[in-house]
Amino acid sequence: MTFREALFRGLAPDGGLYMPDHIPDLSRDEMESYSGMEYHEIAFSILKSFLGSEIGDNDLLSLCRDAYNFKVPVEHVSGRSYVTRLDQGPTASFKDFAARMMARLMYHFILSEKSRYIILTATSGDTGSAVASAFHGLNGIDVVILFPSGEVSETQRRQMTTLKGNIRVIAIDGKFDDCQMLVKRAFLDPSLSDIPLTSANSINIGRLLPQSVYYFYAWSRLDRNPVIFSVPSGNYGNLMGGIIAREMGLPVKRFIIATNDNDEVPEYLRTGIYNIISPSINNISSAMNVGHPSNLARIVALYGGIMNESGTILKSPNLAAMRNDFFGISVSDEITRETIASCYEKHRVLLEPHGAIAWKGLESYQSNMLPDKDEGNIYVSLETAHPAKFPDEIFRILNFYPIPPLSLDSVKDLDEEFLSLKNDYNIFRDYIRKNF
Repeated sequence: MTFREALFRGLAPDGGLYMPDHIPDLSRDEMESYSGMEYHEIAFSILKSFLGSEIGDNDLLSLCRDAYNFKVPVEHVSGRSYVTRLDQGPTASFKDFAARMMARLMYHFILSEKSRYIILTATSGDTGSAVASAFHGLNGIDVVILFPSGEVSETQRRQMTTLKGNIRVIAIDGKFDDCQMLVKRAFLDPSLSDIPLTSANSINIGRLLPQSVYYFYAWSRLDRNPVIFSVPSGNYGNLMGGIIAREMGLPVKRFIIATNDNDEVPEYLRTGIYNIISPSINNISSAMNVGHPSNLARIVALYGGIMNESGTILKSPNLAAMRNDFFGISVSDEITRETIASCYEKHRVLLEPHGAIAWKGLESYQSNMLPDKDEGNIYVSLETAHPAKFPDEIFRILNFYPIPPLSLDSVKDLDEEFLSLKNDYNIFRDYIRKNF
């Protein structure tokens, strides 16, 4: 099907996930040219290679320019190690990169077709706020966001619940995986087939493709040697974006998969046995509290395997190749806090819990690597949220509050509006039928 069809379907009819039928190859010269481009120009180049003629060049360039109107710092820490800060967008989260582009792509198609859609999205933290911000006020689109009650920070919650209008927010008495399952069941429910539902989670290919861009951007700002990325991983859309970049030709030597106590994927790499963590474990790195990441099915498929939506591996992937390409590590809350403290004390670099887990993963990889295998690599750790999203945690660790950007500071005094529901699909289905 076309990109537009996959974008609006979100989930395939059999419960599977969409992938491009072809991943384009970029030449070294083309990637080298990115060093002289702005972020939105690189985004245009990458997305154009996937979308082809579905959107005109002028329109796509305009959408990219509008979506990416903020800075993307690549900050030197020490030696050949860097932090790419993906927290400068309007909701101070890396989810802005995907959500803003996806919203503009959807709106572009909706305007030309005079259609209407309802977006269902599950969030463990930052996805909800980024999606709410990106789609707020767009005619023809209503958004329903589900989050696990008590498992997102106050700031993350307020960024969703204070927008109102076409944004509806529901607290579910359960875990993120429960929220995600409610969304998936709604897509496949014949009784809701007359309602135009789609998703803005990273199960949607329209969320995934834009996430490949910041890997190219970070590499283009450095010396363009082979690169090792440390990626904080929850639902694995972030990592999948990097894998797509690598498949397009970006010289990625290895990905460090850095998780919190929800270590189902590092354990799979270690043992060859995949076990879902249910219920998922609640850590301070809340966006990574995922016991069964949806995007793992895409990763398994790229390595020749098949995983169904319930997490059963029907055909084993090339596990040896995966172990060669990935270094998995699980980081506890205690070590996460120690890393925030040590990174600030040693380098005066302020990290939040997700970025701290990525940085610890990078440090662990470097300490386990043989010196003669280094070959001039550069190391890039991804910081995925602004430290001010976790002010109390930072204060407990470092005894000061991080200065919040205006986008975070402005929501603290606004009125909230959200609904609380039991983790019951029938109740959720009735809510959708009643309201849409």
